[in-house]
Parts: sequence; structure tokens; C-alpha cells
Amino acid sequence: MSDKPTILVTGGAGYIGSHAVLALKDAGYGVVVIDNLVTGFDWAVPEGVPLVRGDIADQPMVEATLRDHNITAIMHFAGSVVVPESVENPLKYYHNNSAKTRDLIESAVRIGVKHFIFSSTAATYGIPEESPVKETTPQRPINPYGMSKLMTEYMLRDVAAAHPMNFCALRYFNVAGADPHGRSGQSTAGATHLIKVAVEAALGKRNGVSVFGTDFDTPDGTGVRDYIHVTDLAAAHVLALEALIADPARSHLLNCGYGKGFSVLEVLDAVDRVTNMTIDRTMGPRRAGDPDALISDNRAIIATFPWEPRYADLDLIVRHALAWERTLSERA
Repeated sequence: MSDKPTILVTGGAGYIGSHAVLALKDAGYGVVVIDNLVTGFDWAVPEGVPLVRGDIADQPMVEATLRDHNITAIMHFAGSVVVPESVENPLKYYHNNSAKTRDLIESAVRIGVKHFIFSSTAATYGIPEESPVKETTPQRPINPYGMSKLMTEYMLRDVAAAHPMNFCALRYFNVAGADPHGRSGQSTAGATHLIKVAVEAALGKRNGVSVFGTDFDTPDGTGVRDYIHVTDLAAAHVLALEALIADPARSHLLNCGYGKGFSVLEVLDAVDRVTNMTIDRTMGPRRAGDPDALISDNRAIIATFPWEPRYADLDLIVRHALAWERTLSERA
């Protein structure tokens, strides 16, 4: 038996949450998952990890789970994540991402949970004034998704000032790839992530890929983004947990990315290389609110945690995403 504490992972049956569960298990932590399975999958939770099917706003259930499993820390991934949907249905996002998280934090305070790791996003920066984006870059979200996440960052700052809890908010850039051992990956039907869409197209699940905008101020005219492998991101969460436990007086707000960007066309070229085929590309107009480039300045996380990305290679990210997509095809 490990002497490491037990961690509650909300949304642990989803894409990033399931990888965090694997990283925690691999590091010897006990893990419990709460997930309502609206977008998650029960099979994504590893054997031996308790899955409590329920909603994070169900405070009696959450508090019983925290007590029964003697939870030391919460990793919070549960929420809604589709930016265009947040514009069409803002109240859903403020309910799922802000109001429900407020209930979860209150439950944590009541039971005495000491540490909270939050799945935040680069969308809190909106269209940033600078690139690469620093943690000190002004946060001006341009959609309800980004604002709902920023509201949680504010809540956590205020709660940490008032109660014996510290936190780490990790602001993700573009998460991609899948577990190198094939244990989990991006499984959501109708996903909008570029690499997921491209490997679906490569396997004949889509007719091709739409390129939104060819007139950006970038070398090839298409948007540039910082793609981080989901397993490196999960590793950052474990290091964040260990940092919070080691220094309970300190909280962290950190970017998670590689500090390097690839354009849409460079990503599609990588998929063509890895698959040895050519995916159909349909050029279209840019979407409202898409910045030219969104690249992380990741010096702070590297200086704060002993984080050494292992999968910072675009072709490798694509290979892992493709392998998982094939696994999903076999599962169907």
C-alpha cells in the first residue's frame, strides 16, 4: 500500500481528467473519480479506481465522498469546454463552470480539503496583447467559456486568502495527443480539436478538415497555436499537487504549454507525414475572436516545478492521437 494521500479527480472520466488519473496512479497516489458521465466514459476510469457517478454540485454526495475516502486534494476538471457553444448558451457555462465549481469549493472548505488544482485555460487571456503569453498578460476573456474559468480563478484566490487551502490554476493552451500506452485519449464525438479532427479525417471518419482563416498575420496565413501533449499536461498536475503539499502557504497560477507554436497547415502537414496520405483541406473564413497566434511563455512553470516535457514533438503527438483513434474504431 502506498503512503501517499488519496486525490479526488472531478471529470476523471473525460479526456484530460482520465490522463490525470493515470498519472496519479502511476505516481502511487490513491484516486477517486466523480463524474456525471455527460461527456465522460465509465470505461476511461482505470480498474480499481472508485467511480462515483454524480454531479459536483451535489454537495451531500461530494462531502460524503471527501470524508469517506479521506481526500487530501481535489483536481478539478469537470466542466463544459466548447467555446462556440458558450457564446450560444452562456448560462450553461456559468452554471457548469462557475456556479457548480463554487459549490465544489464550498464542500472542500467544509470538509477541510487543503489543496485544490484547477483546470484553467489560455482562453482567460482573450486576444492577448503579447505573444508568447505570460502569466502577467492581462486576462480579458472574449467568450463566456474563458470568463467562466477566470471567475473560478478569482474564487480560488479569495478562498485561499480566507481559509487554510492553497491552489494551483493551470492555464492550458491546446491539449492534444493520447496516452503513449494506449490507455486513454480524446474520445468525445464531434470534438472540435484540430488534431483530433485531422486524425478522424485520416481514418475516413470525416471527409476532410476545414481551415478557418488564411489571412492571419503568421508565416503561412493560418492561425498558430501551442500544442501540448496531454500526458505532459497530466504530469504537470502531479507536480502541482506535490508543490501544494510541500508548501501549503503558496498558491500558483501557471501557463501550460511548450512555448512553441505550429500553424494549422503545419499540423495538417504533420498528419499527412505520419499517415503517409493527404487529407482534404477546405479553406474558409476565419472565426470571430480567433487570435493570429496563441503561444505560451512557459518559463514560470519550468522554474516553479521540476517539469520536463517528454512528448514535445508534433509528429509524436499526432502518432499518439492516431493510435488512439484506431483504438476507438476497434471499440465501436
